[in-house]
Amino acid sequence: MYSLHRNKKALAASIAAVLCMASVGVFAATEHWNDASLTPQMTTRTAVSNNTDWQQWKAHWDEVKSNYEQVSIAPGADASKLNFGWYSKDKADQSKVRISKNEDMSDAKTFKGSSKAGTVIEGVTYYSNKVTVKGLKPNTTYWYQVEIDGQWQAAQKIVTGAPHDFSFMYVGDPQIGASKGQTPSDGNAKQNAEIAARNDAYNWNKTLNSALAQHPEIDFLVSPGDQINEPAEDQSAAKILEQETEYAGYLSAAALRNLPEASSIGNHDSMTTGYQNHFNVPNPFTDETNPTKAGHGYYYTYGNALFIVINANNYNVADHQKLIEKAIKAHPDTKWRVVVMHQDIYGSGLDHSDSDGILLRTQLTPIYDANKIDVVLQGHDHTYARTYQLSSDGKQHATFDEVKVPGQSGQSHKLLSTALKNKDFKANYESQNICYTIEDMSQGVLHNPKGVFYMSSNSATGSKFYNLIPQQQDYIAARSQTWRPTYSVVRITDNAFTITTYDAETGTPIDSAYSIVKD
Repeated sequence: MYSLHRNKKALAASIAAVLCMASVGVFAATEHWNDASLTPQMTTRTAVSNNTDWQQWKAHWDEVKSNYEQVSIAPGADASKLNFGWYSKDKADQSKVRISKNEDMSDAKTFKGSSKAGTVIEGVTYYSNKVTVKGLKPNTTYWYQVEIDGQWQAAQKIVTGAPHDFSFMYVGDPQIGASKGQTPSDGNAKQNAEIAARNDAYNWNKTLNSALAQHPEIDFLVSPGDQINEPAEDQSAAKILEQETEYAGYLSAAALRNLPEASSIGNHDSMTTGYQNHFNVPNPFTDETNPTKAGHGYYYTYGNALFIVINANNYNVADHQKLIEKAIKAHPDTKWRVVVMHQDIYGSGLDHSDSDGILLRTQLTPIYDANKIDVVLQGHDHTYARTYQLSSDGKQHATFDEVKVPGQSGQSHKLLSTALKNKDFKANYESQNICYTIEDMSQGVLHNPKGVFYMSSNSATGSKFYNLIPQQQDYIAARSQTWRPTYSVVRITDNAFTITTYDAETGTPIDSAYSIVKD
């Protein structure tokens, strides 16, 4: 075990510096972003079909931005299931998906689900449809069709993985639309919301296509939240349209027709029902006492791994504890326990990692320890960081409930910034959040380590990047900000968890692989 006090002065100084900036409303977002207009032009048929030719993308953007009826696929409750979700203009008595092992859809089996009123876009009510497909076999190629507005769509291929040796792609904050206000190289004006969505959705396509070309072994996608940028807090028709344009851009990625995605609710997703209308998550935790409008946390298994997705925009930690305990009670014997959440309670970005990002640190850390969580995958900070193995220090710490709004998001930072102007509050906030013990500083391959491993992912689209905090925290093992989109590939077998992070364009690792082995 390593003393948490070894860099205490440096850590306190770094926290104080960030809290000072937070208290006066200074933010660390930079001018760095990924400008799609600088993309080398491609004219191949493959580039066009995969949405990776910029000129073609711009020419067809009007079709993309208003196509709200695109299908999302999520992992099911276990590896034998898949969950489908989509919008439709027409309400079906029962929404339908059919699946076959044959491309011509012969011998297809039809699965039925629900259809209910969802989001109103420009005066038109779109219905939210959800279907669960069951009985899928591992390592098998299937073809599926979705019925939308009474018409069966073109058959799409999907391949199931091997539950005892699988890989998934872990991405950070696609946040389609976050490049709003930036000036592209092929224009003279700053991007408005729609042009920003066009830029970021294009880069989202590129990242997914590159990752899958470089790592065809990927079985599904894990996103810790902020799929879109516009929170639509004011609920006006114009803001809902802006949000749904961003969802259209996000779901337009060709790769998502064949790749299940386990997304979580970010603070930018949390204020409307758009998230839960588009995505059909397994085992939603509807018992939350302080849910957000976007929906709930949930859980699922894949082979010997249990994934628990926390809706961290809900600051009622008792809800998260109940979800974790419920998931573990349902699956007590899985070897791996992975939590996915948006807010980074252990990150290294200047905007959030030592301000609103750690509002839940003092409470969640001991809960993760008590429930023997192995890994926590985080977003929110738009920088790359991974920790040492950490655990709670076993002491009682403040909860700072006075600066939280249960069941809300986007407000805690304002409340916290105001509170930090008080010297006594700031001093207490600094000291209370040094609430962890560094259990193991080994790197590379760790065998049966104590503690929990935390990861924060950078932006997968480059729609927005943040600076790193000036003083690296003592709990951080490695971090970087390359100003380029990145993604991670996680491989889980019955005995090992390994994560490697790559530059999205070149496929080059930006950091050494980190592995946990359970002998």
